[in-house]
Amino acid sequence: MRRRGNAKGILILGGALAVIILLIISLFNGRKSPEEQAAEAVHQFYTYEQDGTFSESWEMFHPLMQQKFDKGYYIQDRAHVFMNHFGVTTYSYTLSEPTKVTNWAMEDGAEPLEQAIKFAIYKTYKGKYGNFTIVQDVYATELQGKWRILWDYNK
Repeated sequence: MRRRGNAKGILILGGALAVIILLIISLFNGRKSPEEQAAEAVHQFYTYEQDGTFSESWEMFHPLMQQKFDKGYYIQDRAHVFMNHFGVTTYSYTLSEPTKVTNWAMEDGAEPLEQAIKFAIYKTYKGKYGNFTIVQDVYATELQGKWRILWDYNK
């Protein structure tokens, strides 16, 4: 004699197992790598800079960077240098591929960061003095669940 209840139980168990496998796959596919997360943060920072919302970009700085510039000074000076001196209102930019770095320090004497992601950023300006590109190394590191931006001051 065959028992019909077993077939129903097997189907339910198989369906539950399939759902669990799909959830695990979606979790791993949805999770971005540290390099991807760092790139998103750098893009956000430079989008703020392009838009002239320097208060927002200043907020994305690592605390070591925030110590270098008073927020009000940064907002005023950033706009002054790029818009007034260079005669540009915005710029385009591209990022290099990310590179993981360990024990990197922003400047001599600073506490090294355990891990950071380095990018070269190429900012192209078109202004009253012609077209020019500035290349700058930019670092992103995760601090308390948020990606923070640093510049290199090593000599």
